[in-house]
Amino acid sequence: MKRTTLAALILTALTAPAMAYEAGDIIIRAGVTTVAPNDDSSNVNVNALGGNVGMGVGVDNDTQLGLNLVYMLDSNWGVEILAATPFTHDVELTGTADNALGLGDGKLAEVTHLPPTISAVYFFDTNSAFIPYIGAGLNYTFIYDEDFTGDREEQTFSDLDLDNSFGWSAQVGFDYKIDEKWLINASARYIAIDTTADFTVASVAGSVDVDIDPWVYTVSVGFVF
Repeated sequence: MKRTTLAALILTALTAPAMAYEAGDIIIRAGVTTVAPNDDSSNVNVNALGGNVGMGVGVDNDTQLGLNLVYMLDSNWGVEILAATPFTHDVELTGTADNALGLGDGKLAEVTHLPPTISAVYFFDTNSAFIPYIGAGLNYTFIYDEDFTGDREEQTFSDLDLDNSFGWSAQVGFDYKIDEKWLINASARYIAIDTTADFTVASVAGSVDVDIDPWVYTVSVGFVF
């Protein structure tokens, strides 16, 4: 009886699907990604009015389809490329109580961006379906379609332009393998995104530095090729 049980356990171990990744594996994931800015803007500066005019800006969250691809170099190390459909954020004007332009709080503009990121990722050996990982990399954020709202254009805001951003990123996450090929994934990522917004108001030039620095949260389904 004992020999039969031992033989069954050995057979189960030999025929169980491999959980660890291997060199050459390609992991493709797709799911829901939320970009949650931890924005910390400088004050709005209008040089013709003496510089600081007593206002700041804030940036709201957005959720889109998130995509990423990982190429495994060996059973632990992989190279990951993060992509997504474009994110669009409302930009809010804040702290306007004592500003020099007589403006109120509220929506100021909309901006759209794409934050492609390449990372080195390390997957931990767990000998189980649960495979946690950490990663670090570089991000280049393309910012475009910057537009003031109609109300702000009536207040003489125009010519909004935000610089693209280059910065670092770090992440933690895990894959849970349903079988050899399919998995579910969750991750949290920090991306350093800093930009300067230039604009014109009342026919004079202004600017504001914005440290967006979002947390990026993703829940996805993946497949291993």
